[in-house]
Amino acid sequence: MKERIEELLEKYWEGETTLLEEKELKTLLNSQSEFQEEKSLFGLLESYGQEEPEKVFIPKTKIRKLDSRWLSWAASVAIFTASFVGWRAYEQKQQEQQAYEEVMQAFALIQSNMAKGQEQMQVMNEIKYLNTTNQMFGTVKE
Repeated sequence: MKERIEELLEKYWEGETTLLEEKELKTLLNSQSEFQEEKSLFGLLESYGQEEPEKVFIPKTKIRKLDSRWLSWAASVAIFTASFVGWRAYEQKQQEQQAYEEVMQAFALIQSNMAKGQEQMQVMNEIKYLNTTNQMFGTVKE
């Protein structure tokens, strides 16, 4: 019987007993003179189960209401902040676009001036095929 009590106690502390096994454990403990600690523990648990629920004080939790004025102010500030950040991002993008267009116009101007310069250098291409200065200026007869 002592072995059965130890087995049931081990299962009880592991949380694996059924209600029938717990009843059996209580009856076995009451019939034995040993296991005084367990007897007192089960006696305390039994006395707690018989206590009237009216004696137990359960505090009520307060539900806190949000003040709608603060909520509307917070929403207004959030909308204003988001609008400001969005506007700054839009302005920055516009400035980047404008700078890009100015750079592209400068490149187009450089390209057109280089094309004019190359056209003016075309005359020099004809000169490079002449062998001597006499051919370039014609021969001088004295």
